[in-house]
Amino acid sequence: MQLYEVLADQISHQWTSKNRPPTLAIDNVSCAFPAGKVTAIVGPSGCGKSTLLLILRGLIESTQGAIRFRYTNGSGAIVDGAPARMATVWQSFNLLPWRTVLDNVAFGLELASVSKEERYAKAHEAIKAVELGGFEGHFPSQLSGGMRQRVGLARGLVMSPDILLLDEPFGALDAQTRVYMQEQLAGLVETAGKTVILVTHSIEEAVFLSDHVIVMTARPGRVAATRDIPLPRPRAIEVQNDPRFSALFTEIYDVLRDEVVKSMMG
Repeated sequence: MQLYEVLADQISHQWTSKNRPPTLAIDNVSCAFPAGKVTAIVGPSGCGKSTLLLILRGLIESTQGAIRFRYTNGSGAIVDGAPARMATVWQSFNLLPWRTVLDNVAFGLELASVSKEERYAKAHEAIKAVELGGFEGHFPSQLSGGMRQRVGLARGLVMSPDILLLDEPFGALDAQTRVYMQEQLAGLVETAGKTVILVTHSIEEAVFLSDHVIVMTARPGRVAATRDIPLPRPRAIEVQNDPRFSALFTEIYDVLRDEVVKSMMG
């Protein structure tokens, strides 16, 4: 399995509208997303976190700059490559209400013309990985919010992506369910060995889940700081009692505090 590193090189993006002046969302952002690691992006509301994710995913083009993908070849050299296979889990569940859990998870494989037997076999594996075995025949309306988000996560994992993108995946969940999902995701990313990019408003979530945190400024979003998270893996929620966790939280919040105030002031 090839592990991909992603490099953002001087990325800027300006949103344009017929009725409003152009809005510079992100400005000259350069950062790295290490191969096989979890990188979290945190910043004030409206700082361009999701815009950067859309550019990384290839869903919109940057106004300036470039995204590069690198991997280690058979000779051990790090080389530039074509865009990696990516999957995205969004905050909104985006499930098809008329399809069962099994068919929702298998949907991407169906679009990729994978045979029914193979896509169902892979879907069953992904559903088992997110601890939803036994719910394959249920419809989204029959599931709790946390269960629907696990279906979304399984739908991303079933595509065997090189890079998994998570855009506020637990933002719509209640506090207790969110903690459970954080623990479950921590276990999944530790065993999957994928490059993961997580956008979140939560510093606690960023420190708990990631190996590396990128802190962005208020709009236009720039990189204010980067921090490594040297907490041992595997991680359970009890790691938040570790003094190092509190120190990392405070360090990141100290960088973010002034940017949040700027964002609130418009």
